[in-house]
Amino acid sequence: MPGFAKAIGAVLGAMRGEDDGGFSMTETVLSDPVLTNKVLRLANSSMYSAFGQHVNTVSKAVLVLGTEAIGHLALGLKLVEELSSGAADSSHAHIEMEKAVLAGMVARELAATVRSPQTEQAVVCSMLHTLGRMMVTFYLPEQWMLLQQRGGPGNEDTAAPDLLGIGLADIGMAAAQRWNLPRNLVSGMRVIEAPGPAEALPEDEASGERHPAALPAADWVAGIATLARHCAAALWHDDEAGAAELQRLSAAFAPMLGLEPEQVQGAIAQARETAAGELAIAPLSKPLERRAKELARTRQRAAGNRILESGLADMRDMVDNASPGQMVSAALETVYQGLDFSRAVAFVRNRREQCYAARMSFGNLPKERLAAMSFDDAYEANVFHAALSNDRVIFIENARDPKFAAKLPHWWKAGLADARSFVILPLSANGQPAGFLYGDWDETFPPIELSQTEFALLNDARALVVKAIERRHQAELLNSRAA
Repeated sequence: MPGFAKAIGAVLGAMRGEDDGGFSMTETVLSDPVLTNKVLRLANSSMYSAFGQHVNTVSKAVLVLGTEAIGHLALGLKLVEELSSGAADSSHAHIEMEKAVLAGMVARELAATVRSPQTEQAVVCSMLHTLGRMMVTFYLPEQWMLLQQRGGPGNEDTAAPDLLGIGLADIGMAAAQRWNLPRNLVSGMRVIEAPGPAEALPEDEASGERHPAALPAADWVAGIATLARHCAAALWHDDEAGAAELQRLSAAFAPMLGLEPEQVQGAIAQARETAAGELAIAPLSKPLERRAKELARTRQRAAGNRILESGLADMRDMVDNASPGQMVSAALETVYQGLDFSRAVAFVRNRREQCYAARMSFGNLPKERLAAMSFDDAYEANVFHAALSNDRVIFIENARDPKFAAKLPHWWKAGLADARSFVILPLSANGQPAGFLYGDWDETFPPIELSQTEFALLNDARALVVKAIERRHQAELLNSRAA
């Protein structure tokens, strides 16, 4: 595994502080776009909120997180990347790899519950816990099939000593030692199982109850990793049997980890929610259902673009004879139908009264609310004046982001605040704003990102409206001169 070995050398060198530790880690992170994204997300997470949540560079992230935390994250991701590229056609291998990622998600939530400084170490150790299983599925697929036939799916570990002469966990530990992984990571790969029946547990002198003893600090990460690995296996199919196993695991491991069973269950539930959106092949993530929705959304977007193109063709046919009002109406209807807006509103600038006012709309918008939508044309620091000043289409993906609230004017908050996303199409003629088209989506519409094709179609639509406005201005100017 030369690629992984090279990554290990770079990451471990940074963790040991060789040369300039910060610079080395920064360069290592920036060499991998996926790792860069993960590091920045972690640095801006609530776990590190004491340092502020505006970490925009990897250099600052290194200072906030420390090279050790980033190093653990890098090792885990590099391992998955290396294994993933090793056997692209192996379904069994990808299942084991995704289970490892799922175990990492569970470990992160468990460790974050107690705000452990060893969170990233726990995540990596949970992913490495099944390293032996991953390596056998990737590089010894025939032996893996024999293990499944002998032990049954999910119980391959029990058959490994007889068929391979070594346990799967031992293979993973041997590989980690061969790669010179840090001792704390190798230690965290150990299996720490919960004890058996309650009768065999020591009795608490005060309460008379029997619970597993809490793990010493040296074993805590290994305990988290063991639990996370078991939870990943139980979560995988998202069925009743798995749910019952999760209940048992929570009760068995919680006292050992210094947690309440409810805390363990809450962490597992959070990991399950994250996994449902991020995993690709796990039954938990409902891949067939998600694929069907994605295909439906793609077909919907394609159909919408055809509506935009058809509407633009009509606008081109009428632009030489239609009034500006007729062109605005045609453009508003076209974008409303083509982008499947919840509402679409046309605002016109009244130079005499020095304001912008809503003139027409499509969608569910009461007339009294439409009549109340007007605002001063004097510049204010909000997103609408920004669009008009720059004469550029603006798309706001999350209008409900608290950080964005200051950029939204009072009139929008009073009449359109139920929108989740919206688009502004400014209309500027002869360098002066003449109005704009507005369209939004409420929470019933799936999250959306506009494509470059859609931006181009929107710009074509507003260019045709502007052409009609400029033709009207030119005609008025000629008439005034003739008079």
